[in-house]
Amino acid sequence: MLGPSEQFCRVCARAQPDTKKKDAVWFALNEDRCGLWTEFKGDRGTKSKPIPGPHLVYGFLATEPNAVVELIHPKAMPVILTTEEERDVWMRAPWDEAKALQRPLPDADLMIVARGTDKEDRAAAA
Repeated sequence: MLGPSEQFCRVCARAQPDTKKKDAVWFALNEDRCGLWTEFKGDRGTKSKPIPGPHLVYGFLATEPNAVVELIHPKAMPVILTTEEERDVWMRAPWDEAKALQRPLPDADLMIVARGTDKEDRAAAA
């Protein structure tokens, strides 16, 4: 399955000095706010401070981060296919050809569109 998504969130690796909290940073191709979401009815948060559901969540195939994401989260970023040709290759080509698309998006194609301690995407939830 190939799910449409034009944004993703990564939590900063380090807490902000003034708040002692880790910011949630939203990345997108542009400032449009849409994506494929599902409802998770379990608890999120820490074991000592669980936040009961429901929560809007989504999943994705990851790759190493590009330079934009790496500053925030050095571990990974989602694979993002931006053209019809890339989507067609991903869905129809043999794995030896399709796996080349599991790579970071070019740095210039991604921007930070929101940042803060709130990890929920309020615009998508509305």
